Amino acid sequence: MTKHTFKPVEEQIAYLRKGVAEIIPEGEFRAKLEESRKTGTPLRAYLGVDPTAPDLHLGHTVVLRKLRHFQEMGHTAVFLIGDFSAMIGDPTGQSETRPPLSREQVDANAKTYLDQVFRILDREKTEVRYNSEWLGKMTAEGVVRLCSHYRLARMLEREDFRSRLDKGQAIAVHELLYPLLTAYDAVSLKSDVELGATEQKFNLLVHREIQGEYGLRPQAILTMPILVGLDGQRKMSKSLGNYVGITEPPSQMFGKLMSVSDELMWSYWDLITDRTAEEIAALRRQVAAGSKHPMDAKMELAREVVAGFHGREAAEKAAAEFQRVFRDRQAPEEAPKKKVSRGAPVTLKVLLHNLGLAASLAEAERLVKQGGVEMDGTRVTDPRREIDLRKSGEFLLRAGKKNFFRVVVE
Repeated sequence: MTKHTFKPVEEQIAYLRKGVAEIIPEGEFRAKLEESRKTGTPLRAYLGVDPTAPDLHLGHTVVLRKLRHFQEMGHTAVFLIGDFSAMIGDPTGQSETRPPLSREQVDANAKTYLDQVFRILDREKTEVRYNSEWLGKMTAEGVVRLCSHYRLARMLEREDFRSRLDKGQAIAVHELLYPLLTAYDAVSLKSDVELGATEQKFNLLVHREIQGEYGLRPQAILTMPILVGLDGQRKMSKSLGNYVGITEPPSQMFGKLMSVSDELMWSYWDLITDRTAEEIAALRRQVAAGSKHPMDAKMELAREVVAGFHGREAAEKAAAEFQRVFRDRQAPEEAPKKKVSRGAPVTLKVLLHNLGLAASLAEAERLVKQGGVEMDGTRVTDPRREIDLRKSGEFLLRAGKKNFFRVVVE
């Protein structure tokens, strides 16, 4: 086995600790790093992900980035795709039993996941595994033996299970199996460290305990905070619409990041960039002292994040576009087109509603009266203004602060 040379333990811990909510137990984690450096053997750090949805957003990247930090420190990064466990579904935070996914859904999602994951992890240095390798072959006897290592009372201590029991809501037996089956992942991988979100802490502790039951040295756990979404209140989620997708166009990513509040921006610096804690603290001091405007600090953040997924050139172009549109109030160079069929004239509020730019005629009228609509750079405040659709042509329409469209009549 090739011996590796590692950085001093204190330096590794300082780098790996950034953004981490909790290290469990910290003393054991330090001891593992010291032993690794002494023997020249990399630690096996793993992250397990159930491919329950096909697209990743910045919230997913928080823990992925931490796995990459282990790679950068010379350790082995194991990315585990829970193709078997995804068909059960993680009950964490669920108020009811979720419907199981089909094998076809899981396989399709897993492929998309990998395509996106390697925008963050080093493909050449990542060990990719699937838990169907061992869970798909486990016999009924193996499942019974696994279950014998854990007590039902402990399982029912879980906050989400306890809450559902108190409310008389159903808990399916296969949900109780989820933490145990994924604990067998840690046994099979012989992992030294597991990464996960704070909401997965119960599962991660079960994994550590089951490793000990199978005669292995229990892994250390690093939990990462949940990334709050663009609304500043709830966790980032596609279903809540408060997310930034990692495959979104650069200008869209940039604009969404610029909508983050000044206060929330600092957790984004901490969790989705590679800036050190010292660099972020220095930036905060500059903003607090007034030597740097919060908007400029946010522009730096957006540039850095977009560059990580699309490259520096795309990030600079997105920044320039944002400057033109939102700071200098100019139209974007490439406003999306909205096509309208030729026909009888319509009022502006009807057009806005028909184009899907207002949920109702009343909302369209409010938007216009509040000065939120411009046509070819001129503000229009009369919602009943007639728009002639009898001839072919086009005009630039702004609806709201950020929405520019080139309306094409044909």
